[in-house]
Amino acid sequence: MICLCHYREKVYGSIAQATSFSIPPIFDFFPEEEFCPSDKNRLNVLKTNFRTKTTIQIGSFIAHEIIRVCPHCGKYYRSKELSGLVPPACNFGYDVLVYVGKALFVHNLADITIIERLARKNVPISPSEIAYLGKKFIAYLTLAHRKSAPLLKEAMASKGGYILHLDATYEDKSPLLMSGLDSIMKIVLSNCKILSEKSDDIIPFLEDIQRLFGKPLALVHDMSKGIIKAVETVFPDTLDFICHFHFLRDIGNDLLETEYDIIRKRLTKHGIAGKLNDRLKTLKHIVDENTNMIDMLNDQRSSDCDLFYTTIPVIAAYSLIVWALNGKKQGNGFGFPFDRSHLDFVKRLKVVQADLDQLRKCELRQGYRDNRPLHKTFFDLSNVMKDKSLWKSVERIEAEIEIFDKLREAMRIAPKTGKKGLNDGDVPIRISSIKKRVKMFRNKIIRSKEYERNKRHQKMIEQIDKYWEKLFADPIEVTTCSGKKHILPQRTNNFAEQRFRDLKRGYRKKTGNGSLCKTLQSMLANTPLVKNLKNSDYMKILLNGKSSLEKLFSDIDASEVGNELKIAKKIVDKIPAKLKILTKKPDYPEILKKYFLKLKSNRIL
Repeated sequence: MICLCHYREKVYGSIAQATSFSIPPIFDFFPEEEFCPSDKNRLNVLKTNFRTKTTIQIGSFIAHEIIRVCPHCGKYYRSKELSGLVPPACNFGYDVLVYVGKALFVHNLADITIIERLARKNVPISPSEIAYLGKKFIAYLTLAHRKSAPLLKEAMASKGGYILHLDATYEDKSPLLMSGLDSIMKIVLSNCKILSEKSDDIIPFLEDIQRLFGKPLALVHDMSKGIIKAVETVFPDTLDFICHFHFLRDIGNDLLETEYDIIRKRLTKHGIAGKLNDRLKTLKHIVDENTNMIDMLNDQRSSDCDLFYTTIPVIAAYSLIVWALNGKKQGNGFGFPFDRSHLDFVKRLKVVQADLDQLRKCELRQGYRDNRPLHKTFFDLSNVMKDKSLWKSVERIEAEIEIFDKLREAMRIAPKTGKKGLNDGDVPIRISSIKKRVKMFRNKIIRSKEYERNKRHQKMIEQIDKYWEKLFADPIEVTTCSGKKHILPQRTNNFAEQRFRDLKRGYRKKTGNGSLCKTLQSMLANTPLVKNLKNSDYMKILLNGKSSLEKLFSDIDASEVGNELKIAKKIVDKIPAKLKILTKKPDYPEILKKYFLKLKSNRIL
């Protein structure tokens, strides 16, 4: 039990924090040992500390800690009771640490929300303290995860092993955050920050995974040359597969990107989206004031009043513009080349222009003026419709899309319709069936008349042939605790992609920032481990009999946490920041030369 001592007026006078007590109490803490266990000498009092500590359970209190030392061996002894409540050299207890960590990374709460919620629990805290506790939470979780690696390895072995998925994410100029995940247990195994996907940076990461969790049954990753070379170095005899989604995306980029770039640039040159949005603004107040006319349009009714004939053309122009702009929002979220929003937009513009040409000629009251909104919108589109370069690119890309979608259908990846994710449907697909369909597609392309003069198709076939053995995985027979079974590696890195999407979405929700460049630069590499906290099997292994994360963290040596934070502070970029500023100057070589000449004239060199 914690002992409540007599109040000390001189200490209370310096405390001005709101706590669950009207005046923060003093609790005495002292080592449980009176004699040194090694040499049996009586321990001497080295010093006493008075520190204000805060926990959710107690609120703010003053810890009067007595520290003892062995006169013979010099070993220090501190209160285990206090260290079980609050980490050494920390003002907040483990319960506050865990609360902040879960609020930040599991619930994605903003700092101000966390401050308000903790204030209701009599825990005053600042944004800087929240940021520090968040990093400390990840450091504790990292150490706990690594300590539980033997148990995780044992659990994965009972399921037959693990399949390692490798994927990396980055934003703009941020370092790459690479993760290794097991698709069988659905957990994140390890993470690291690297400057680029070069094999020299990836090899130590894979070696660390191998040391902790052993050799995987198979690996799944994208077509990065660095990853492939690193995998061949660390896991030379392990089954290695290419993610179907990444493979298909790369082929789609080769087939469609050139023409798609032309379409995007031509639309930007015409500024058509801006023109249409400006037209919407001029029409919006009329539409807002006559919403009853929208009901009449929806119900296909009419009226003889003058307002009807002047308003319906406005609503027609307004609604067609909205429909055209919605073309930029089409797609299933797979990104280019699966989703082609600029192409969808320009194709809708063509439909709208043809419809406007017909509608503007329908003089509802034998008056040209009523259809003025239709005429103006029609002429807004005239320059786009006359752009021969744009429409030639549209024609060419649609021919290539037909080829790409046939391969997409053969591989059963990222379906054009439906909301079932990357894989087509919930029923497992036989790899032999996909292999047969892709082979038929390949042979058909080679036999086509255009193949000999179409370099893009030739490159596509080269890619298919190059990665053929890494695309189609046969079921792997493994021995589990319940007997032999077959495991089929996932065809995509969808599991890894989902974890990154969740992580990015959480940070955007918390900060409100679209770009995560600075976030990825400052976050600890093992932050994705927080996704494991929602996995009940993982939590059971991690806690290993402990009742909570607070109890688990209290058993971790604080010095190890400090070392983990120091390692995390090391900048991934090897170029010093000041030198980067210098080398960005266009005339840097001239500056350097003048500097050396100056040194030489002063006879320093």
